[in-house]
Amino acid sequence: MLATERGNIGINAHLLAGETGYRQAGIHQYIAQVLRTLPPQEEGNLRYTIFTQQGNYLNRPDLLMVPSRWPTERRLARIAWEQFIWPWLARRHGLDLLHSMAFVTPLVAPCPAVVTVYDLSFRHYPESFPPGQRWYLQSQTARSVQQARRVITISESGRQDVHRFFNTPLERIDVVYPGVGDEYRPLPAPTVEQFRRQKGLPQRFVLHVGTLQPRKNIPVLLEALAQLKEPDVYLVLVGGKGWLFEELFARVEALGLQKRVIFTGYVPAEELPFWYNAASLLVFPSLYEGFGMPIIEAMACGTPVIAADNSSIPEAVGEAGLLFSSQVVESLLEKLTALLHSTDLAHTLREKGLHQAQNFSWDCAGQQTAETYYRALGLPYESGTERER
Repeated sequence: MLATERGNIGINAHLLAGETGYRQAGIHQYIAQVLRTLPPQEEGNLRYTIFTQQGNYLNRPDLLMVPSRWPTERRLARIAWEQFIWPWLARRHGLDLLHSMAFVTPLVAPCPAVVTVYDLSFRHYPESFPPGQRWYLQSQTARSVQQARRVITISESGRQDVHRFFNTPLERIDVVYPGVGDEYRPLPAPTVEQFRRQKGLPQRFVLHVGTLQPRKNIPVLLEALAQLKEPDVYLVLVGGKGWLFEELFARVEALGLQKRVIFTGYVPAEELPFWYNAASLLVFPSLYEGFGMPIIEAMACGTPVIAADNSSIPEAVGEAGLLFSSQVVESLLEKLTALLHSTDLAHTLREKGLHQAQNFSWDCAGQQTAETYYRALGLPYESGTERER
């Protein structure tokens, strides 16, 4: 393809969620923000064709949105669409490159492909997935990263995982970090207090944000809370029910923490900045993450962070938070006690966190995704520079 030609990029965005619910977290947010921040078409040689169930709520009139009536919120329907309907639509729309924004490319595609792999939790913790879903993700992600012209991961840890598990050359894998939106910022004290009263929240509480599932390692957090010699410190768990969440409720009862643990259920994204601002600190004890977006969201709000020391989490934390050994209750308890007792430490982490969060930009993510398209098509990229790893 000559540098003067334009590349028509087809993007599978069927994991964009229309209805409010836990699907609007995580991958949905990443896809929506990248689509919002792709460089305007008039600035380069690319044009974008977006395939989704949703209308053009992204406020991007320059994007061609191709709606689908397929019920792709159902897994089997989504698989059928991406394997059979999308290749046909790619020919019909004259696409030059396909971008599968969640793990799997079509088995038979009429043009080259890019695939985004958010994490390999199905390889690290296969027991957390139903057998059918586990088989599909493992087999089809392996095939997709081998066939794709380029692979996008959302952390350097994820990049190394794809290389290690699937033998994909590192030079074919690009890291496109998530960003943090402007809505995540320190809020005025009266606004935070009004929110606290509205929700009936205690003055001091530890916050956890994430779907309730085994990989989030919440039992370690519960054990630390039970041993914490601060009876006025509560735990607020923000997030929808995933799988095996019943065991979590049972653990709360076994530890006698019913009055100190608050389950909020799913919280809409626009409300999250208030929760971060009201919290004394965020604890992120996950056993494995592709990135860990709550970490940088909390930091952008000025909330101190304690997080596990595994997978990609240290990349998000940088030097701005406290890390602990994810399966050692005493390690977390030590960090919790130190932070709750030291206003100087809390102030230092707040300042470092605000600075660390500035390193993650959705505008940068959109530009870097476009750079991957240019590389995949063999076109020079004139509107930006190669990022450093």
